[in-house]
Formats: sequence, C-alpha cells, structure tokens
Amino acid sequence: MRIGETHFRTIWMELDPGIVRVIDQRLLPFEFKVKDLRSAEDAFHAIKEMVVRGAPLIGVTAAYGLYLSAWHSNPKNWCEEVKEAGSRLVSARPTAVNLKYAIDLAMAEVNCAGSREGMIDRLFHLAVRFAEDEVIRSRKIGEHGVSIIRELYEKTEKRVNILTHCNAGWLACVDYGTATAPIYLAHDQGIPVHVWVDETRPRNQGARLTAYELGAHGVDHTVIVDNAGGHLMQNGEVDLVIVGSDRTTRLGHVANKIGTYLKALAAYDNQIPFYVALPSSTIDFNMADGREMEIEYRDESEVSNMEGWDSESQSVMNMRILPEKAAVSNPGFDITPARLVTGLITEKGICEASKEGINSLFEKD
Repeated sequence: MRIGETHFRTIWMELDPGIVRVIDQRLLPFEFKVKDLRSAEDAFHAIKEMVVRGAPLIGVTAAYGLYLSAWHSNPKNWCEEVKEAGSRLVSARPTAVNLKYAIDLAMAEVNCAGSREGMIDRLFHLAVRFAEDEVIRSRKIGEHGVSIIRELYEKTEKRVNILTHCNAGWLACVDYGTATAPIYLAHDQGIPVHVWVDETRPRNQGARLTAYELGAHGVDHTVIVDNAGGHLMQNGEVDLVIVGSDRTTRLGHVANKIGTYLKALAAYDNQIPFYVALPSSTIDFNMADGREMEIEYRDESEVSNMEGWDSESQSVMNMRILPEKAAVSNPGFDITPARLVTGLITEKGICEASKEGINSLFEKD
C-alpha cells in the first residue's frame, strides 16, 4: 500500500537485524509514525496494546517477536528464553487464532540441542516466510473475491455498494488485506464500487483505519455509525457485505469484531450476500463450535473514553464520555453462526461456511 509516494507494509526490517519496524496504528489517521520493536516484550506489548492489530498481522508480529527473543538471548540459556517468550506472546490476545498458529509453527523449529546461531537463523527465515505467505494469501483472496463484485456489477451495470465492518485491510495484514482485497482489485479494474464503512465501536477501527486506507487508495466510501447498517440494507443501499475474521472454526462459525453478528442478521433478513474473507491461517481446524472460543474482553477505557484530534494543539486527545461510576462491559468479538454466512473467501477459492465446504478446499478430515 502506498502512503504518499512510498510503498509500505505494516511490518518490516531494514539493516539492523535486532530491530523490527511497525506502523503505530493507535495514532492513525492523525499521525503516521513508525515504532521499533527491539525485543519479544516489545512485540508482546505491540500486540496487547494494539499498536498492531488484525489477525494476520498479529501472527506475523508474534513470529518476529520470537525471532527477536532468540537474537537478544543470553548464549547460556537461550532456549529457555525463547520458550518463555513463546508462552508470553501467545497470551497477548486470545481470540485471534493466527497468533497461536504462528507461535506453534515457530516453536516446532526450536531445537534446544542445536546451536543458538542456528536457531536465530531458522526463526528469522520463518518470520520472513510467514509474512510473505500472508501477503500471498491476501492477494489471492482479492483475486477470488473480485469475481463476486464483478458478477453483481454485470447484473445491474450499476455501482456496487459494499458494507464492511471493523478493519480487515492492509493495516490488519501485511499488505492488501482480506475483506478489502477484492474491493481494491475491483476498483483497480474499473468496476465502480462504494464502501459503507462501519465506524466500529469501541475503538473506531473502521472510521479511523478503513476510511484512511480507502481514501489513500482512491476508493469511494462513506463512514456510518454501527447501527445504520440495517437501515441501509432495508432501503436497498447495500448490495454485498464483506467482513474479515479473527478465528473461523472448522464448521464455519466466525469470530470477528463485536457487531459483526448483528450485520449478518440484518443481511440475512434482507437477503443480502454476507461473505467472510480470511486466509487459511485464520481457520482453527481444531475447533468446531464457536461457543468454545475464548472471547477477549478489552479495557473499559475503550468505551468510557474517546480519542480525537485537537486542531489547536495538533495532537491526539483523550476524553471521558461516560459518567464516572458507569459500569462498562467491553467484549472485543462476537460469533456469527455459519448458517448466516453466504460463503468464505480464502486464498484457495470460495466455499460454503461448513465442514464440507472448508474440507473441499483444504482437504482436512
């Protein structure tokens, strides 16, 4: 993705082998700032505090975090330090399966009987490969998903209005995005599209991040409050819903940012296609029922306070919007049952949100 005249990914390395660089997404769209990660603990806090966010990017950040733990480890007890870092990183955010997927993949490479230097080299190349694989998966999701948008356009020869929730764009991945990848490709191919962007409370990741991305790419879009989606669907102003996923079970149940379930219900009631775009790294083949999933509860300050840009001080301000003693509950995700999902858009193609559909693409028992 281009910011101004420069192409960026959301995570990268330059010359110093002990530093991983990320975009600090907490400051967008007001400030574009790069943050250096110099340790596994830095990577942990980047994931926990949402410096980086989005299931694919979280997994890649964890893989680089494990590499950093090896790079900076004590030569006398490097293996124990790497194992401790793996356990620490996997606890940063419990709902997104990519995090555990990345750590499990990396830890399978840890051989305490080998050399520290060999371990550093293996973890480095694994992190790089993991990042590249996510980019490839996102690009292929776009290539498969654009067919859905093209088909809708060819039926009516009118602009395709797409609703999306939260941010499942390049900022949530390493490049391209998941839910936005088909949108970008449709735009680039000359298909007229317009995106309804849910603000997505409580952190406003749609209003702040998705709108920022779409604007930078030149895609026509309108930010709406979360509860406006059903109204727009009732009035024929939504042709298609595409969202991302933080974890999808082997039966097709989808965990995504809180509010996704309500959009799926509204889409179902109005007979509007509801697609979930996700890489295979987001499918939890060990989980069947979405109710088994641990739902992350975020800090109450994300609801009680709001951030905004103060034009006078030219800085981000934080202000309380609730009564001091108001109780707050802040679940980060909800579960959309497979029956409400029209299809899953993956790097292998599009399938039904079911065990049979997923197995048809990924050959899992």
